[in-house]
Amino acid sequence: MLVGPSGAGKSTWAAANFRPDQVVSSDALRALVGAGERDQRAGTDAFDLLDDVLDRRLHRGLLTVLDTTGLDPDRRAAYRDAARRHGAACHAVLFDTPADECRARNRGRPDAVPAKVLTAQLVARDRARDELPGEGFDGVHAPGDVSVVAPSVLGDGPGTGTRLRFGLHLSSFAWDASPAAFASRLAEVVHVAEGVGFSSIWVMDHVVQIPQVGRPWEDMPESWTTLAWLAARTSTARLGVLVTGVTLRNPAHLAKIVATADVLSGGRVVCGLGAAWWEHEHHLYGWDFPPARERFALLEDTVQLLPLMWGPGSPPFKGAVLDVPEAVCYPRPIQEHVPIVIGGSGERRTLRLAARYADACNLFGEPDVVAHKVDVLRRHCADVGRDPAEVRVTHLSTAVAARTGRELDAAVERIRPRTAPPESVVGRLGAGTVTDQIGRYRALAAAGVQTAIVALPDVASPGALESFGEVIAACAEEPRPLAW
Repeated sequence: MLVGPSGAGKSTWAAANFRPDQVVSSDALRALVGAGERDQRAGTDAFDLLDDVLDRRLHRGLLTVLDTTGLDPDRRAAYRDAARRHGAACHAVLFDTPADECRARNRGRPDAVPAKVLTAQLVARDRARDELPGEGFDGVHAPGDVSVVAPSVLGDGPGTGTRLRFGLHLSSFAWDASPAAFASRLAEVVHVAEGVGFSSIWVMDHVVQIPQVGRPWEDMPESWTTLAWLAARTSTARLGVLVTGVTLRNPAHLAKIVATADVLSGGRVVCGLGAAWWEHEHHLYGWDFPPARERFALLEDTVQLLPLMWGPGSPPFKGAVLDVPEAVCYPRPIQEHVPIVIGGSGERRTLRLAARYADACNLFGEPDVVAHKVDVLRRHCADVGRDPAEVRVTHLSTAVAARTGRELDAAVERIRPRTAPPESVVGRLGAGTVTDQIGRYRALAAAGVQTAIVALPDVASPGALESFGEVIAACAEEPRPLAW
């Protein structure tokens, strides 16, 4: 909401910082329903139309700039209430332009407002200067350069505090590369990723691209095959599948696959496990998709079986749904203990399994959500008599990072679907400047995250990994062999 008298520079500032379709101007609406922008007789109709346009835009989650004088406290309250109804933040931008400058600009306009009207506006602006801080806005600002970033990156700035490690999550391979060029493009990505400081690299366990990420005809290579190939193209990064669906493979066979990948990687594998969730791909490939209760029973059996398969001897295993007469697996993993990560934030079952059996859990969400989940995990650990420090907290998120607001706008423009306005995808992409992202991930570290696993939608774009590397450099722990 812009607040200031005629001639204060509101429309000029809005035009310099926002697209025309983001700005709702009372003057433009007055011209639309009347004889021109200064047709005061059309004012009531213009503001009725503005109220309707604002409500419809907020309903669609669209960033909206209200270009009115904003000097009526009752109207300001009504606009704030409209934002609250739709769950939107409401900020005021106060134009404290000197009175003489406003008058000079007004005199130079062919449709100048009467001098008495401008004087009354200046008096109202002075009152607003005192009133705005106590009116309940999410922020009151002076006009300046604007960057549209994800809410998740907002906060108190980079600050200092707990350090963390970073993993790269390769969730999309829509790189416009032919099958013949796919391998070389992937090799280039992981080479740069290691170079900028990612301590682990992860892939999804899906056979069809999931709708949350892309389209069903986009490339989705088989996870453990890809991980074994990555073992030959990397040297320091841990390698993992986040997470392996226990319904997609025989669990004993999965133990053999993981062990083989660990040997080929020189002991760098992390085994992510989950109960699986996407029924559609099970039907496509002819796999059974049992009810959730049975899938979680299978997950609990699997997380107990795998260490037996990787350990000494060949003991039998009989669980709730699995019966393995001999836990035989040669070659055994290089690691004496292959770390197991359980994915998901379910408080009753998933975090309980992580507390009982896993070396790490994988969470989602903003810092307040993470802090709550970490507290739940600690309580589960206490219930089973385990030290919570034994369960590493990892976190999966999406991010787009750029050095400047202008570069960030360009990055979002390259990624967004043509039919979606940029501001509607900024939050989903977790977009922000490098400085914004430093603050975001330090806040997650303070909430208990130890490894931040990040999906970069523009991972194959020139400079994307390097920009995020600046976030890693500001937040990361000192490099250590096989850190993850």
